[in-house]
Amino acid sequence: MEAPPEKPEQPAQVARKKGGLRTMPFIIANESFEKVAGYGLLANMILYLMSEYHFSAASGANILFLWNAASNFTPMLGAFLSDSYLGRFLVIALGSLISFLGITMLWSTAFFRNTRPPACDILKEHCLPSTIAQRVLLYCSFIVMSIGAGGIRPCSIAFGADQIDNPEDPKNQLVLQSFFNWYYASVGISVMLSVTVIVYIQDKAGWVIGFGVPLGLLFLAAVLFLIGSPFYVKYYHGKDSKVIAPTERLRFINKACLIRSPEKDLDSNGLAIDPWKLCTVKQVEALKALIKVLPIWSTGIMAAVNINQSFPVIQVSSMDRRFIGSLKIPAGSFSVFGLLTLTIWVAIYDRILAPFLAGLTGHPRGLSLKQRMGIGLVLTTVAMAVSALVERKRRALAIYEGFANNPRGVTTMTAMWAVPQHCLLGLAEAFNAIGQIEFYYSQFTKDMSSIAVALIMFGMGVGGLAGSLIVTIVDKVTKRGGNLGLWKL
Repeated sequence: MEAPPEKPEQPAQVARKKGGLRTMPFIIANESFEKVAGYGLLANMILYLMSEYHFSAASGANILFLWNAASNFTPMLGAFLSDSYLGRFLVIALGSLISFLGITMLWSTAFFRNTRPPACDILKEHCLPSTIAQRVLLYCSFIVMSIGAGGIRPCSIAFGADQIDNPEDPKNQLVLQSFFNWYYASVGISVMLSVTVIVYIQDKAGWVIGFGVPLGLLFLAAVLFLIGSPFYVKYYHGKDSKVIAPTERLRFINKACLIRSPEKDLDSNGLAIDPWKLCTVKQVEALKALIKVLPIWSTGIMAAVNINQSFPVIQVSSMDRRFIGSLKIPAGSFSVFGLLTLTIWVAIYDRILAPFLAGLTGHPRGLSLKQRMGIGLVLTTVAMAVSALVERKRRALAIYEGFANNPRGVTTMTAMWAVPQHCLLGLAEAFNAIGQIEFYYSQFTKDMSSIAVALIMFGMGVGGLAGSLIVTIVDKVTKRGGNLGLWKL
């Protein structure tokens, strides 16, 4: 027997007196300021943990891997709540306020002296470790910020599309494409600003101001988003669906929506009495779509480990970072080379290479999504090989120059040797990460768009856990025989 009738489909767009391009400044500003604040904190955080909390390099890297994992797991919950219950506006608003609370807690660790262990020169004396209470406050700030990110990151782009999506407009696809282009451009610019300007402020003005600036930006993001509230289109898709019969793929799952006894399974309105025992067709098809993409999704886990690690910051901090004259590039800002590579490559591929390759391959985008993702995986491997060669040279030079027992010693090796690995990682992300996003969008229905965005973040979260495990194992193995293991501070 057919599955129970589902709730009538809600209109795809409410009256056009709301929404439109006038809402874009509020939505894009919210996302941009959140990115500036979030990435600006993450870029230099390893140095804060090591210098102010006296964590070792391995312990600090593990904390950041876990924070990154949490920040990428929570978007799945945010996407589920927004698409099924609360709507995107409310989830973004709550996420903005929670993120502001979290960064306020982090700023307090820099502002109040007793929230950190006593200052000392760890190269000259034994430093007291942080207390349990101090670490709890630090960890709680990370957790709260991760919860807030779970509300903002999966919903912003979908909520923006809601404002301008008008299927009756013949130019609707062009308008949406323009929005996506501006959205990703704003995100790229925001991240570049965060790893340059915010990191520079932290290096020159200290942590109080360095954390205070992102705090102010996040407050501004929340205010701007809420100011635009009267103009927004606010709805969610709920449980509506145009699918009235399950597909034949993975048909063994179809029994979840099979009505065995209408008298026992359905109420007077024709809806399931127990939704945990009888699913809708939409729910069954959504599960099938998720299962279908899992093999491709799993391939991006190791790419996420390579892209989101913090050791390159430690690596370049012990190298000569002079760029022009006496101008020094902050260690946390070297990832901007990867971002620039990503941005430039996307423009070149979209405007020049894709049309050229389309004539050779017959594929409208030049390369298929799976080919692009595969190339990205190969490039992450090459990037790590280049990073290993650079580190081998840097370590040998550090020992030669007498810095074997001084992890903070700066060698004469120029940090420009670290640029190629960042460029390769940026190129890998352009192929793999963007390819994954397009792939998920092609596999999921429109009402699962938040889930599609959250899925790639979830992969990064799993990559964060995998990275933490790898660091822990390597650190323990390399400590055998009385060795120091990973750069211990």
